[in-house]
Amino acid sequence: MLESSNLPRWLGALLGEKFFNACIIHEDSKKNEKNIFCLDCCEGICPHCLSPHRSHRLLQIRRYVYHDVIRVGDAEKLMDCSFVQSYTTNSAKVVFLNQRPQSRPCRGSGNVCTTCDRGLQDPYVYCSLSCKLQHILSTDPTRISDYIFSCEHLTLPEQGLDDGQMTPESVLEPAGSLRTSSGSSGAGGIGCLTLGCTATTEVVVRKKRSNVSGFRPPFAPVCSPVSEISAGLLSRRKGTPQRSPLY
Repeated sequence: MLESSNLPRWLGALLGEKFFNACIIHEDSKKNEKNIFCLDCCEGICPHCLSPHRSHRLLQIRRYVYHDVIRVGDAEKLMDCSFVQSYTTNSAKVVFLNQRPQSRPCRGSGNVCTTCDRGLQDPYVYCSLSCKLQHILSTDPTRISDYIFSCEHLTLPEQGLDDGQMTPESVLEPAGSLRTSSGSSGAGGIGCLTLGCTATTEVVVRKKRSNVSGFRPPFAPVCSPVSEISAGLLSRRKGTPQRSPLY
């Protein structure tokens, strides 16, 4: 969790909140996971807690590859997201809130995150919003206000609140994709195969297997000359044996 007097209270609470845990107030209700963050109250809430927060600034949190993400469109209303790598999943472009643990450091020659050394695709230098904020606070904390925006109005998606769970099928944005509305490049990519989405690989393998299983050779294969000769010899009837003459 980021702790600094230079950060807005809501931002420190957002990065430190444990989302998708059961709501204590509605622990006996279904779909009681905390997947909404109220910027005015600086706390995570579940869908059953929405009534008293309807007039507040609300941010929906989503879950992707077991980690918390938010839509790039929402993130750009709150802070400068330039050079933060994004991913497209379920037709939504998202960014990670916090850095993800790594089992081993990236050994490739590609680009890496300035804060945690996670492999990235050029020209990105941060793997999450938290990594960018940590870098700014460690280099020039007085400039943090230049990267935080004043957002007076933030609502949940018009199509309604979903459960926040996103499927593992993802598409990495090419480095040359269009820039986002705030001027930051919303493309995502990966260097040295460090995207923590092993399920994507499984999907590809599954598709390959399905293609292989769906292939059917022609019903009547063409026989080689050797096999035709062998078939002819086997089909020939055995004649009466003849003895050699005695002298």
